[in-house]
Amino acid sequence: ATKSTTTTSVIKPNHVTKGRCSQTPEDVTGGAGVDADANIGSGGGYIKVTNVNSSNAVILKTVSAFLTTGKRYSSSFNAKLTELSQQSKRRLKREKMNELSGKINPKLLEQLRKKTKFTKDELDALCRIYRKLVSNCQFANKTLTVSSSGAAIVKPQQQEGIDRIVFRELLHSTFDIVTEEILMERMFCSWDKTHEGLPLRLDGWLVGLSVFLRGTRSERAAFCFRVYDLNGDGFITKDEIFTLLRNSLIKQPQDEDPDEGVKDLVEIVLKKFDIDKDSKVSLDDFMTTVEKEPLLIEAFGQCLPTGSAIISFFSTL
Repeated sequence: ATKSTTTTSVIKPNHVTKGRCSQTPEDVTGGAGVDADANIGSGGGYIKVTNVNSSNAVILKTVSAFLTTGKRYSSSFNAKLTELSQQSKRRLKREKMNELSGKINPKLLEQLRKKTKFTKDELDALCRIYRKLVSNCQFANKTLTVSSSGAAIVKPQQQEGIDRIVFRELLHSTFDIVTEEILMERMFCSWDKTHEGLPLRLDGWLVGLSVFLRGTRSERAAFCFRVYDLNGDGFITKDEIFTLLRNSLIKQPQDEDPDEGVKDLVEIVLKKFDIDKDSKVSLDDFMTTVEKEPLLIEAFGQCLPTGSAIISFFSTL
């Protein structure tokens, strides 16, 4: 920027007539021109006139133009942001409406098709089933309970998805899974390993269902192992095997130790699965054993659908 300069001149009183300088602007400023009114006082003495150099006016005009342009740019930028925000809100609203109606957008549909073993038509049907199951969960969550004072209380709304109650009913009525309560709970927690124990969302529901119905032997074996690993530490221990098999034998009233037979069974099963002989079953131990003897995949309890149940389910889609 050009350095600002000022010019100071002195005007004698006899050159002032009726509030104006008799000198021309060139006399006062040396040719620069007077850009400001003179501060003229009364009485004798000299009067000081300060003039702003013309280069300052150019700078001021440039700054003014810059600020004006900045305001226009800011206004345009804010307008674009507002438009993008509105478009995003409309897109989310449209996706929400599609999800509520059981429809999914083509992009998500293609992603799910790659992550699962279902066709596009099967995915559409499974999405509709998901919405119905979620509606059942929401209806159950709105059930009124009565407090001790007799006032009606609404149960707190949980995260949207398929909850434990509806999930267990589905396994029992649709896939003929009749097993221990502890296994039902473990199946729910193991279904979507990325959100263990939370209500099943659409993505987790479909990916888990793909393994459950059409998974390879290794995929289904890994699912069974997660179910049997009750504390999720990566091993199936003696205590866990005992808990899983405790009700598998009929106990006789005359038995001194009703669990003695179960303990013997645990030792037999552990010997069969414990490949590395460390008194616990790792995932590698389990996979190796199942690979050799596929019938042992559900050795600790039923957690997979029967073949007839799978055929019946797909025939209804």
